[in-house]
Amino acid sequence: MSVEGLGRVVMVIPTYNESENIEWIVERLRRAQPGVDVLVVDDNSPDGTGDLADALASRDPAISVVHRTEKAGLGAAYLHGFDVALRAGYDVIGEMDADGSHQPEQLHRLLDALHTADLVIGSRYVPGGSVVNWPLQRLLLSRGGNLYVRLLLGMRVKDATAGFRLFRRTTLEAIDLESVLSTGYVFQTDLAYRTVSRGLRVTEVPIEFVERVRGDSKMSGQVASESLKKITRWGLSQRRARLHRTRVDA
Repeated sequence: MSVEGLGRVVMVIPTYNESENIEWIVERLRRAQPGVDVLVVDDNSPDGTGDLADALASRDPAISVVHRTEKAGLGAAYLHGFDVALRAGYDVIGEMDADGSHQPEQLHRLLDALHTADLVIGSRYVPGGSVVNWPLQRLLLSRGGNLYVRLLLGMRVKDATAGFRLFRRTTLEAIDLESVLSTGYVFQTDLAYRTVSRGLRVTEVPIEFVERVRGDSKMSGQVASESLKKITRWGLSQRRARLHRTRVDA
């Protein structure tokens, strides 16, 4: 299937123990955007998420499923899904969570913006964006983390950690996915930074991010703080590499 002006579009949805949500979110996505395909990447969920996804795929040719053998992190699941989607010839490859925090009914905002962008991010922190049902501590941690990312990496993206995105295939081909080593939540920042660093256009559109109401969140204070530590190490190494290139070119 295709979306007018954009070609073939697929949304990659990574899952691990999302049996309470997978049917609900995929059906919402297919209703909201009938021209968009769905690729579920399941990390061998012990709760049967992969089987439920297979059942959906058996009834709808626009849905496909990749079964991974282990839980290796969010980034690893996305990289696997991106590889499958690129090999399948998709023109636009998107990301979204399975828990309903990214609302399929707002995907049209990202699709519209992609006509003049290389990467579109559904942002919580641009005017018009919002977060629903987060405790103040988590909101402050997320906002502070994104401010830290902007200062550390020197890019203007307001919500570099966001996971509701659309990439043109040319963007994914340009940012050298084979060299991406980040596998956890740092992955989102890594790909945004790579896109900006290559001079490609990143557009943020406002979304309403809704905290999950069913199932268990994979994010915790410990995970968030560990992500910030990884961003620090990764960001500093990027800066050192940039300085080295500047000296070599001088």
